[in-house]
Amino acid sequence: MPEPALRPPPAGPLARATTILPLEARGLVFEAGGRRLIDGVDLVLEAGRRTVVIGPNGAGKSLLLRLLHGLIEPLAGELLWRGRPADREIRRRQAMVFQKPVLLRRSVAANIDYALRVHAVPGLERPGRIAEALRLGRLQELASHPARVLSGGEQQRLALVRALAVEPEILFLDEPTASLDPFSTLAVEELVGAAHAGGAAIVLVTHDLGQARRIAERASAARFFSEPASRPARAYLAGEIVL
Repeated sequence: MPEPALRPPPAGPLARATTILPLEARGLVFEAGGRRLIDGVDLVLEAGRRTVVIGPNGAGKSLLLRLLHGLIEPLAGELLWRGRPADREIRRRQAMVFQKPVLLRRSVAANIDYALRVHAVPGLERPGRIAEALRLGRLQELASHPARVLSGGEQQRLALVRALAVEPEILFLDEPTASLDPFSTLAVEELVGAAHAGGAAIVLVTHDLGQARRIAERASAARFFSEPASRPARAYLAGEIVL
């Protein structure tokens, strides 16, 4: 019998005011191996929004996410968080989840605790956050299990609730459901919905057009799917090969 769907938490402590957004990218350029992979990207990511990045393989979607998150440095251009470059506090208030979960060689609960300690969450506060993360991810009965023996869907839920436990203002997601079955995909999407309901801005890379429609909310997204302006966009949405 399937488990009940996750419900987004009500507005409360997590529905907080942002201190680091909007994020503005100006003229981002990235090169590797003599090839220009990101060329002059401009964008603005606003507080409380859900943004979906779609496109064919090799378009630079994951690279863009890593640039925005600060994992790699651009060759040119700048990133401004509420008008200023990233500092330690800004980095502490964002999180990223990858297609393949990056888990430590320790228990499920200890993985969450480690993230909280890295983010300087006080010791007295950590048990409550760990318990809430386990509940949200339906991982209570697996709390003491080694994280790396979980199923693929369980591992991705753990990676996601570990990120949510630090209460990020913006959450970057790099194809988090690409290798998951439909039930696990739904569970992850509901966790993303819970994060957004709690006040986090969402930036999601996906190849799944159905998922893009489910996650995106802005009017510009509706126009993109119904009336794409560029030939590459029309071709991609039609399932054609994009060169």
